[in-house]
Amino acid sequence: MVLGMNHSTAPVKIREKFKIQKESYSNFIESLYRTEGLKECVILSTCNRTEIYAVVDETHMVKHKIIQFLTDSFEANKLQITNNLYLKENDEAVKHLFRVICGLDSMVLGETQILGQVKEAYTRSHSHQATGTIFNKLFNQAITFAKHVHSETDIGRNAVSVSYAAIELGKKIIGSLHSKTAVILGAGEMAELTVKHLHANGAGKIIVVNRTYERAKKLAEKFGAGTKTMDRIHDVLIEADIIISSIDMKEPIITAKDMETINLKRTQRPLFMIDISVPRNIDPKINNLDHVFLYDIDDLESIVETNLEKRAQEREKINDMIDQELLTFKTWLSTLVITPIMAALRSKSLGIYEEAISQIENKLPGLTERERKIIRKYSKSIVTQMMHSPLIGMKQMVATNSNQKEISDLIIQLFSLEEEVDEQYNARKFNSKPNHLINVLHPSTTFGNIPVHS
Repeated sequence: MVLGMNHSTAPVKIREKFKIQKESYSNFIESLYRTEGLKECVILSTCNRTEIYAVVDETHMVKHKIIQFLTDSFEANKLQITNNLYLKENDEAVKHLFRVICGLDSMVLGETQILGQVKEAYTRSHSHQATGTIFNKLFNQAITFAKHVHSETDIGRNAVSVSYAAIELGKKIIGSLHSKTAVILGAGEMAELTVKHLHANGAGKIIVVNRTYERAKKLAEKFGAGTKTMDRIHDVLIEADIIISSIDMKEPIITAKDMETINLKRTQRPLFMIDISVPRNIDPKINNLDHVFLYDIDDLESIVETNLEKRAQEREKINDMIDQELLTFKTWLSTLVITPIMAALRSKSLGIYEEAISQIENKLPGLTERERKIIRKYSKSIVTQMMHSPLIGMKQMVATNSNQKEISDLIIQLFSLEEEVDEQYNARKFNSKPNHLINVLHPSTTFGNIPVHS
């Protein structure tokens, strides 16, 4: 099951109350893991979502215990929690994880940051021994799947933020940024995102220009960029290959007349200019000059809108891929019911082998050590080869049959494994959570509350 809230179900004023800080995560996961009826858990907490993934004995009971846990941990109003929560169970919970990790459930469709966040959440829970057989398989499968999705589809290949679209457009016009000088006008949030994207794309030189020099310097230092004061803007324009303006001013800070003079000193070098400010602060008439390419925020938003449509086209393809991943996981899950029976069959066959070897050695006391090793080696090889096909067949029967208990009972009866299965069960039956799987898998019960076939 997964119990959580995200940007679609809860406003930021609610989500921020339930954001788990990194320094608090260890105490939080350890406390949650002690919840009665909860067998495995992973907590995913980001700016846009807080979700608890759990393997449970009984969903309804554990759901209320988790809600109470959240109420106590965050000193919150229970109604405030329940009004913003969603619950997904079994197949829907698994599909939700796959959708989340691929970015299909993100505020920005197809974003890749969530993959790293899910991976970190799983790793943290695993390090606190809060995951077991089921989640170790599921989360590793999900991580591998998300990597495949981003490499084999176009879900993340088209820019869907204004700042990122600006960089991508610049690369299309002037090519690689590695030897280019980029100038950012402004030092606010949008300017910072733009500098971040420029830095990530390997811009050769980045210069931040702002009315308040200290703010420009503070931003520049984060990314190893240079800084210039506003009165040096004309000198900077001569040097620049790309200009991105996100400064808040009522009048243009770069006029067509200024740019015409500056353009003469640039020796016909192309200049790519993007004005993402509102109101615009680069004179639109500049676009009429030779070797200058000026775009404003409307141009970029049309690019973003087109790219979002392209990403949306990939959504159905990925949903089909998720259905296949779900089937793969359910097939694996269904074979777990046969695990203790297979172990019992191996145990019985090795017992027969050991007994036969013992009788041979008693009747042939004159055997050399070399002869004993040869007899053991080939006798064990016969047992292993004889067991191979039955063990494979067991897995296939369980994976393709909706009644695992009936199949399990048949195999136990066919090989007379009643005693061996009970021994396997009793050997693993402890009160500690790491061994919880045996409570689900013992053939005397059904497969818990986990449906393994559609």
